[in-house]
Amino acid sequence: MKNIEKYLSLLGETVDGLLLTSRYSRFYGSECDIAEGVAIVTKKGCRYFTDSRYIEAAQKGIVGFEVLETNRCNPYNKLINDAIAQFGVERLGYEEGYLTVGEFNSFADELKAELIPLGGKINSFRAVKECWELERMRKAQEITDKAFSEIITRLKAGMTEKQLQVELIYCLYKNGGEGLSFDPIVVSGPNTSLPHGVATDRVIQEGDFVTMDFGVLLGGYCSDMTRTVAVGYATEEMKQVYETVLTAQQAGIAATKAGVTGQQIDAVARRVIADAGYGDYFGHGYGHSLGMEVHEPPNCNPNGVTVMTAGMVTSAEPGIYLPGKFGVRIEDVVIFTEDGCEDITHSPKNLIII
Repeated sequence: MKNIEKYLSLLGETVDGLLLTSRYSRFYGSECDIAEGVAIVTKKGCRYFTDSRYIEAAQKGIVGFEVLETNRCNPYNKLINDAIAQFGVERLGYEEGYLTVGEFNSFADELKAELIPLGGKINSFRAVKECWELERMRKAQEITDKAFSEIITRLKAGMTEKQLQVELIYCLYKNGGEGLSFDPIVVSGPNTSLPHGVATDRVIQEGDFVTMDFGVLLGGYCSDMTRTVAVGYATEEMKQVYETVLTAQQAGIAATKAGVTGQQIDAVARRVIADAGYGDYFGHGYGHSLGMEVHEPPNCNPNGVTVMTAGMVTSAEPGIYLPGKFGVRIEDVVIFTEDGCEDITHSPKNLIII
């Protein structure tokens, strides 16, 4: 089934049209990534509106939509209302999670249709990836693997976290990344106890852990991975914590398959860390889904009650964070299958000492 057909399947008693405002939904439905625009989907026709900066690319790349240019004389709301009138739309489903209050108020005041929040259903299709989506994600993950293998040859004591972050970004683009999934996290020493720490001018020293969390965009899809390495040497405590995190991740991956909930997977990994005496130091969830966005539902965390199905993609990233001392996180990306999962991150996970 084509993605636009998935959106059309939502039309019926609740709504007779969809208003796609997020870049992700417009890309998903039109098979073309345009930075700005609005689209409307109905059974009588589908239209995509964008301005002069993107109109040529939209006309060449968009599939399944009539493409029209918005300008001062034909602003978005006028073009949307024209489509509402021509296609007989009375109830228009919208993505409430991607609109500002100002944007919603503008639509509510000016559009000639009842607005119905439908973001959950509109975005639910993205949870299970098509084969072509999975292939893009495998290739994106391959780029992160290549970048990691290169960055560990550049990492050394004496450089700052910011310098290492710059080198990492270079490696990500050099190996084929078309963009960054997010700003890379590069922290060292005591800063590694900050799960989402920001790179600083701290100088990396012998005996430090260094945690790098990074990903790229390829064809509109994200990769994501984290590795923690030691510089010079690792203490026995550092080794113990590292092995605990690795064991927890391996247990979580072993429990990953269609038919289980994210909550169950999280519990398996969390139990390993708790049994080792570090339960109070693992505060975030075991994993999150990703695709066009690096964080998407459903999640593998204590609240993850969704039953996972084949074709879903999540991270596997337990961690232990000891305030003021150090932290460890190891992250792979896995694809759910009927009888297990496919780990598409291939970088080594044994403790690397540089």
